[in-house]
Parts: sequence; C-alpha cells; structure tokens
Amino acid sequence: MTDATQIPGYTTGTWDIDAVHSEVEFTLRHMGVGRSRGRFDKFEGQIVTAENPLDSSVSATIDAASINTGSADRDAHVRAEDFLDTDNYPTAEFRSTGIRENGDTWIIDGDFTLHGVTVPVSLEAELGGFTDTSDGGKLLGLSASTTLNRTDFKVGPNGGAMLGEKVKINLEIEATLRG
Repeated sequence: MTDATQIPGYTTGTWDIDAVHSEVEFTLRHMGVGRSRGRFDKFEGQIVTAENPLDSSVSATIDAASINTGSADRDAHVRAEDFLDTDNYPTAEFRSTGIRENGDTWIIDGDFTLHGVTVPVSLEAELGGFTDTSDGGKLLGLSASTTLNRTDFKVGPNGGAMLGEKVKINLEIEATLRG
C-alpha cells in the first residue's frame, strides 16, 4: 500500500477543480465506423486528499447543457428529451465511494448519475502530481478515464447503428488547494 510519504509533494486538504485548466471529454462510435467527440464546458468539483490516500474522495458536477460537440445543431439535439433531456436533468454528478491502488495507477470507484439514473463506475486514474504555483498556492494534477454504456442511463435510442453504446470518458484535471 502506498502511503502519503511515498507520493512526492503529497498534500492533504480540499482541492477545487480548476475548470479553466481541466477537460471533461467523451468519444463514441458514429454509424459504426467513425468516432464522434465532444466535451462539457461547465463543471465543478472537489478532491479531498486524506492522510491515507485511499481514504481520499472526489465529487464533481457537470452542467449537462454545456455539451459541446462542435456543432450547434447536434448539441441542441443531444440536449433534447430523447438524449440528455437537460431541461429535466440539468446536471451529471459523480461521487466517489472508494479509492484503490492498481499498480502505478489508482482506481476511483463511485456513483455516476446521468439522466436521473445512478450507476456505479470505476475511473482509472493517473496522478500527475503536486506542485507549488508561482503565487504561493498548491496545484494537483490527474488524468482519469472510464467507459460507460449510454443505454444504462437511458440516453438515446437502444440498438441501431447510428450511435455506439459505449462512451469513452477522458478527464484531465487540475485542482487548487483551498487556502
């Protein structure tokens, strides 16, 4: 088991995700042959680093209406009732339930709620590290990914070749230590 002294610069505390320097992106198959990509532009969250890293926690909220696929028409369609239904389900939320080591990476287990449906998910995370900023603050960086099945959340049509059911989620996160 890794303890905090084995992680260079490890700092306990509450960290706020810096949305300006972070990304929440997704990829899924389109028409069975290509990939469609997109991102969410508005999100927030906290990371709490505990004395024992395995006791740490993560919470995040995504503004579902902030979806950005590079096409205003497609974004409007995905916000509509037959996909994300952002009028009735304005946010997606993640709350960690545990953290475990996996070799050189970490697994962040948690509950992800989208479209009013909560499903357990596991994020594979790589800790980028901890560093001091030029203004005297502290910065934490990490990358994480998972694959979701959109039909588990009742998003979009079941079956058919138009959209793949598997959605790859990629996160690039920077967070600042609360002062």
